[in-house]
Amino acid sequence: MEAEEIGLHGVRETLLVTLQAKAAESAFPDSLLNDHFAADLMRRLAGRPKPPDASHDMTIGIAVRAHMLDRWTSDFIGRHPDAIVLNLGCGLDTRVLRLDPPASVGWFDVDFPDVIALRQQLFPKRPGCTTIASSITERDWIDLVPADRPAIVVAEGVFPYLCEQEVRDVLRRVTSCLTGGEIVFDAYSHLGIELLRLNPSLRATGAELRWGLENARALERDVPGLTLLDEISEYDAAQVARLSPLARIAAHVVSAMPMLRRMGRLLRYGF
Repeated sequence: MEAEEIGLHGVRETLLVTLQAKAAESAFPDSLLNDHFAADLMRRLAGRPKPPDASHDMTIGIAVRAHMLDRWTSDFIGRHPDAIVLNLGCGLDTRVLRLDPPASVGWFDVDFPDVIALRQQLFPKRPGCTTIASSITERDWIDLVPADRPAIVVAEGVFPYLCEQEVRDVLRRVTSCLTGGEIVFDAYSHLGIELLRLNPSLRATGAELRWGLENARALERDVPGLTLLDEISEYDAAQVARLSPLARIAAHVVSAMPMLRRMGRLLRYGF
């Protein structure tokens, strides 16, 4: 498939940046993600124009983010073999292939209709996996998801592109319509959002970053039923060692200052 045929622009094009970063990191000899599915997709999408290249440090960051969300999702499935996995803004994410959940798990990938159409061309059909062609800010798509089973909701690289009210509406819809479970996603402070806006790869897509979150506890007040379970804002030593020298220095500075640690973190809530 030629890249010209993809026809993705703006926020949709960021899925190609993420996919390319996961494929690139998986080619490293010390890969954390080992996502050969992403590498295969990039080969199948070969052509011009190329998606914007992620930097080395961004590539490591995307892999660390995906790996942590994988761990949380896998742990939830281990505790709830009959779980629902709701993958919001799925793009060309290969999490369902990386985790290979049992057939007892109901997996739902949700994204814009044109993204889902592309996904259906590229991904094999598998039992228990359903695609939903809808913006996650629409109201009706959640009616297609069973409400009587424990659910883990995953939103990787999604919420920062929504406005604050849209994020709250999505979270409230999930917590009010599903029986209970967990929600995991990445979030950035307003300073973190400003720095992301300077990222060349994201700037090249034209996508607009909107939502920043200063205090993770604020969502507990804004969304009834949410309880913060985990907040991770630092890489472990092994991942810091993989960064460029300048990024390693920055990571040590950030770890020493609570305000800077909020620039980017992974959040896990129960509901």
